Amino acid sequence: MSTVNYEVKGTLAKLLAMEDLIIENRNVSTASFDVDRRVLTLPLWDRASSIVYDLLVGHEVGHALFTPNENWKLKYPELPQNFVNILEDARVEKLIKRRFAGLHKTFYHGYSKLADDDFFGIDDVDFDDLTLADRINLHFKIGNFEDIPFSEKEQYFVDAAKELETFEQVLELTRELYDHCKDSMESPNDQPPQMASSKPDQNQDSGDGEGESQKIQQETSPDTPRSENDFESGEGNPQQKSDADWDDAEEQVQNNPYGGETSELDTITDKNFADCVEDLNAPSQRNVDNAYVEIPQLNLNTIVAKNSDVHDEIETFHASYEASAFEYVDNEFAKFKRSAQKEVNYLVKEFECKKAADAYARATVSRTGVLNTSVLHTYRYNEDLFKKVTVVPDGKNHGLVFVLDWSGSMGEVLLDTVKQLYNLIWFCKKCNIPFDVYAFTNEWATVSYDHENLNSYGSPTAVYPAEHQERIHNELYVERNFTLMNFFTNKVRGKVLEKQLKNLWRVAWGMTTQNRWNTQFQYPQRLSLSGTPLNEALICMNEIIPDFKKRNGVQKVQCIVLTDGEAPPMKYNVILPSSRNPEETWTGTRSCYPNNVFVRDRKTGCQFRVEDGYHGCTDTMLKQLSARFPETNFVGIRVLAPRDSSSFIRRYTESYTEVEKLIKDWKKTKTVSIHGSGYDTYFGLSSTALAQDSEFMVKEDATKGQIKQAFVKSLRTKKMNKKILSEFITLIA
Repeated sequence: MSTVNYEVKGTLAKLLAMEDLIIENRNVSTASFDVDRRVLTLPLWDRASSIVYDLLVGHEVGHALFTPNENWKLKYPELPQNFVNILEDARVEKLIKRRFAGLHKTFYHGYSKLADDDFFGIDDVDFDDLTLADRINLHFKIGNFEDIPFSEKEQYFVDAAKELETFEQVLELTRELYDHCKDSMESPNDQPPQMASSKPDQNQDSGDGEGESQKIQQETSPDTPRSENDFESGEGNPQQKSDADWDDAEEQVQNNPYGGETSELDTITDKNFADCVEDLNAPSQRNVDNAYVEIPQLNLNTIVAKNSDVHDEIETFHASYEASAFEYVDNEFAKFKRSAQKEVNYLVKEFECKKAADAYARATVSRTGVLNTSVLHTYRYNEDLFKKVTVVPDGKNHGLVFVLDWSGSMGEVLLDTVKQLYNLIWFCKKCNIPFDVYAFTNEWATVSYDHENLNSYGSPTAVYPAEHQERIHNELYVERNFTLMNFFTNKVRGKVLEKQLKNLWRVAWGMTTQNRWNTQFQYPQRLSLSGTPLNEALICMNEIIPDFKKRNGVQKVQCIVLTDGEAPPMKYNVILPSSRNPEETWTGTRSCYPNNVFVRDRKTGCQFRVEDGYHGCTDTMLKQLSARFPETNFVGIRVLAPRDSSSFIRRYTESYTEVEKLIKDWKKTKTVSIHGSGYDTYFGLSSTALAQDSEFMVKEDATKGQIKQAFVKSLRTKKMNKKILSEFITLIA
């Protein structure tokens, strides 16, 4: 069984259609095309070989392009569906191959494989026993591999089918064929049909059948003549749908065509073909359908808790304590700020150097048109007598958006993570880089109760947070209790920013396990650590990044995610009819279960499969963001407890050799850079190493051994910091 890459095959279908179609691979028996939504639905075809899959895609795209979206039965109710199917197949395959010359080879080899696998059910069958319609169908599909007999009178229909250009012509020829077959039934000819040709006509274009071998040999020739109507078929308006609708008609086949009584109106080759194509869907997949979910339009006004509101909440809560309760914690903040200046200055220096180096690399030298008089004497052997100027392009304006994990599992490493965040904030300040810091949580917006308005039971009325989006079927759903707390922004400066930094330091200090028991204060309930709605936060970046660009006038935004782990899969909306009243609907959610859920972005036309594991959904969200914002680097910073380092490396690294190398590097430097995740780079930092003071400090009565140990420890920590900081700056510079 082949493994089908639906993303690649979807891209193929889009290219063939010459428009940004939406491709869905679903658990359906036949293909269909939604004209209004521009959605081409294809069966899974898991068992199909690559060449057969390409053939089927080309065939269905042909119908989407050239088969009109009209109910022809209102005009021609007497025409049999199976006859129309056969002639329309011949027409659309001819037109799609005319538009894309490379499809000649695809159809040739594809039908060869299908003929070998007896998709038409004709093994050990005498072609003379088949109806005329069946033989026409075989002629245009496998006429390169089988000699199909036709009488002189029947050859007229074969030749006429080759000339079909419009759907109206298909219907007219169907009428003629239908009348001929009815007449044959009324006046049967005892003589067997005469062979019109012992071999397929190599000089005629039969669509899928005859003449294909010669076309394959000639398709690379630039001199091959092209019809002036190659790209103007007359039916190329994409307001059309596929032949899936043909299958809804009443079956015409009544008798066994391989013996016994048959009718000239019967066709079995097209039915056998459809049944075999349906069997290409793997049995294991038939009870599991793919789901295609889309990026929602979110309301940031309900999602983002304003910077001022967040710090008002903290300061109001802390006001209930005596100032002495924060004396020790505030002193620790001041001490950390002083010690961090070396790393901040290093970041600034690296950033400016790399920016200058990048600008120099992009510099161009051009002539000015002004003579350089100092080299005029060299005119006999030197033609370069003009002054030159070096043009250095302007660098892009930078901005940084930080996403801080505010989940319960962050308790142990929250303070260390906040330290890294502060280093980056001070770096942004010194370089005049705009920034915003958001923390994701499920605790800020919770259910409240209106005690003034009582319900029918005499209890306070529950007030739920507002929805962040319109509930649309098959759109990702962001829970209404999800919030992004705007901790910091470059719009707040000076003493106010300093106060806000101290506020969060106090909260983080109170939450960190190692300090919880010797802290004299608590933290606001609305800032409690919560679940891990990381994926919801990433979805919000689709709105926040362009908004941030617009507000700050920046060209390039870097998104930095500081987290300690993965998040559970997202949910998507499902709107279904009520079982009690079909006219009513109810709205629920389903989980983005791995492997059968695809996230689709209509703005880019890209779609991504949600892979296995908790980290799979996050990787998918990151891939979607990278496709929409190609100039944005998405950087992960993971503060790791020592026990988690090995599992972190193995989760994102497939090669055993690379795993061993990264583990060895981790043991040496307590840092690791992962490039196999959804992030452009995913940095792993040791929480214990970050907590260590990098300054060279020893006791006055220290021994030589103690001094050496302290010195080596200091150098190792500095080396770790510089290594990771240098790589980080390279990314954003």
